[in-house]
Amino acid sequence: METVETLVAHIQGLSGSGEELAHLHNLLRQADGEPLRAHSAALLPFLAQLHPSAHSLGFLYLLEAFASSASNLRAQGGGDFLVTMADFLVSCSAEQIRLAPDKFLSVCRVFKNEVMQLNAPIRGIAPLRAAIRKIQTSSEELTPIHADYLLLCLLAKQYKAGLSVLEDDILEVDQPKDLFLYCYYGGMIYIGLKKFTIALDFLHNAVTAPMSSLNAIAVEAYKKYILVSLIQNGQVPSFPKYTSSTAQRNLKNHAQVYVDLSTCYSKGNYSELEEYIQLNAEKFQSDNNLGLVKQVLSSMYKRNIQRLTQTYLTLSLEDIASSVQLKTPKEAEMHVLRMIEDGEIHATINQKDGMVSFHEDPEQYKSCEMVEHIDSSIQRLMALSKKLSSIDENISCDPAYLMKTGRERGGRFDYDDFDSVPHKYF
Repeated sequence: METVETLVAHIQGLSGSGEELAHLHNLLRQADGEPLRAHSAALLPFLAQLHPSAHSLGFLYLLEAFASSASNLRAQGGGDFLVTMADFLVSCSAEQIRLAPDKFLSVCRVFKNEVMQLNAPIRGIAPLRAAIRKIQTSSEELTPIHADYLLLCLLAKQYKAGLSVLEDDILEVDQPKDLFLYCYYGGMIYIGLKKFTIALDFLHNAVTAPMSSLNAIAVEAYKKYILVSLIQNGQVPSFPKYTSSTAQRNLKNHAQVYVDLSTCYSKGNYSELEEYIQLNAEKFQSDNNLGLVKQVLSSMYKRNIQRLTQTYLTLSLEDIASSVQLKTPKEAEMHVLRMIEDGEIHATINQKDGMVSFHEDPEQYKSCEMVEHIDSSIQRLMALSKKLSSIDENISCDPAYLMKTGRERGGRFDYDDFDSVPHKYF
């Protein structure tokens, strides 16, 4: 191998045009591996001679070689080297680092591990967010960095920071594990924001995603899915038809305590539910779900009050407190007021006689805001339908897909198999 000084000179001189970068990439690949790692401890001073934006490809190779050594990280991790890594992730050239995506992902992983080891996850949020945008070819692509980024947002309790990637429509997935973690962590972030409806969507995707064998991420997602379903809807829906048979057969067996909690919740008895939670508190605590379980318990009041609205037009606060097992009419009044504010029930309270009158939903679905909301939803669904049609067409023409379906049918194809494929692909 050439000396490190010569390699650095090549990096400085060949980081311009596309042809120069291609030539530099060949030189870097030849130097990569044992030749470069043998000098890894001495690479840090050479990084100071390179600019992370102008010399991104070469900088990446030297940075990854240095960071791949545990002894180097022990000697330099947490100090100026962490700042060097963060600066590189923020300022590097997307065009150059995409030439070596595996190296870039490796650097991001080391960076994430370092900030976690320092117990300073907030230091990694901005650099990894920038790294995601650099490595993505479109906002629809899911990368392995997504899960690491969301994990740091969770650990730092910076839930709103996670929305910058969670609000993207993800349609391109390479590794199944990335999808499971993205959905699981995304669900947890929306739980932290008390946006339970969206949290359910993410956890639902983790539970129903295709899987040939059960994985721990899906099991943990299912536990939280049960709890959030009870908090938000008061019941846990059955598995949809498109859920994998593996999930349908095994998930409940691995979350039996939570399934039993759902059964107990459905009885509507607060005291019985409280007793069940106390008996299994250690299990819920070990799963880090005790906080959510307590929210399930408190939602029992809300659910029982909602049941009363289906039976009565008016009811006294004293009767409401007695029916839902609250201690005083004042507590019942506070629960009813909170539910009115959240739009969960429509009612008025007469302060003089302590009576509550329940009303029908006043929404007429003809306000300007509602019309705009419906229109934006329709437009989004139309765009999604168009995208799915395009994906379906591309899959229908994929040689690997056609070969697999051909084998399953014994190698026989009918003309009808290709009838729906546009002629532009032939």
